[in-house]
Amino acid sequence: MNDLIEKLGMKVPIFGFSHCRDVVVAIGKAGGLGVYGAGLHDDETIATDIKWMEEQLGDKPYGIDLLMPEQYVGAESGGLDTQEAHKRIPGIYKTFLDNMMVRYNVPEFEGWDKEESAEIAGGQRYTAQQAVGILDLAFNSRCRLLVSALGTPPAWVVKKAHEQGRYVGALAGRVRHAVKHRDAGVDIIIAQSYEAAGHTGDIGGMVLWPQVVDAVAPVPVLAAGGIADGRQMAAAMALGAAGVWCGSVWLTTVESECTPIIRKKLLRAKTEDTVRTSAFTGKPCRFLRTAWVDEWEDKEAPSTLPSPLQTIATRPYRRRIDRAANSGNLGPDEGAGALISKPVGQVVGMLNEETSVRAVMTHMGEQYVNVVAEMFESFGK
Repeated sequence: MNDLIEKLGMKVPIFGFSHCRDVVVAIGKAGGLGVYGAGLHDDETIATDIKWMEEQLGDKPYGIDLLMPEQYVGAESGGLDTQEAHKRIPGIYKTFLDNMMVRYNVPEFEGWDKEESAEIAGGQRYTAQQAVGILDLAFNSRCRLLVSALGTPPAWVVKKAHEQGRYVGALAGRVRHAVKHRDAGVDIIIAQSYEAAGHTGDIGGMVLWPQVVDAVAPVPVLAAGGIADGRQMAAAMALGAAGVWCGSVWLTTVESECTPIIRKKLLRAKTEDTVRTSAFTGKPCRFLRTAWVDEWEDKEAPSTLPSPLQTIATRPYRRRIDRAANSGNLGPDEGAGALISKPVGQVVGMLNEETSVRAVMTHMGEQYVNVVAEMFESFGK
């Protein structure tokens, strides 16, 4: 067992990211470290989830993940208020989205276009102002690991985390980002490759991981992107990683938050059915390709807005899509069902059946051990 895993109180070097508290707890109970993605939840939900996770996990470790980018519209003031953000969204976007809803027969419902609080405007919290509530809750929790999924954590965040005995991690898609994290005092670098879900860079794992390992040594590195079984885990560890960071593999488990229609779309998807697009957040982000992406790529469509304006402009319409698609009345290729999507990595092509978190952890661990043993045996001949 390497030093990092021992210090964190883990049994296996598997870190699992999820927005779903059930997945986080199941990973922790299986010997890994679940990391709760707080960036899509409001403060009340986060507080409730933290309390429940800590009750379920006892003294087992877990982490909290949030977005702390340095570059976004309004960054110079810590973020735009909702009114100012809407002023910066040209009317052509409303016209484009209204027409899309008509063509896909996505109905309105009472309150679909209500204005959200600044805390969660756009549904994805990553401005400095939006992060405050998450950080307050994290610093008053028992989480062992605080992770920045987008951007180098501010110095005060790293300092306070260390004063409280917490580890700090940060995702990096390029070597220079990893070095910047290291220089800021980050304890764990998560090297996230092109294959990954969500906000990701454009360098593949087999190239990125060893470069980051060499650049930030002796800071431990976790390999992220395209890891769903023990063979890929063995490859990552052979390239110098201290552990693996997995996200997409949990989406088709019984514990995940995925609705039936999303689950169906994921289980049938092939690797080539994912796309890195700015159609959801305004930043390159890997999602399952759906009609939503196709609409934004049409030559008649307006260009996507910079973050966070894209999420703020589209949020009310995505609420309509989610409600209609999850009504149970539509298939995955009709109406709102054709538009709804989910962040998922290229490894989705390997997620062909519903399973459980424990089954994934067991299979990954056993396969890893067998692969390593076979390699040693081959070298010994």
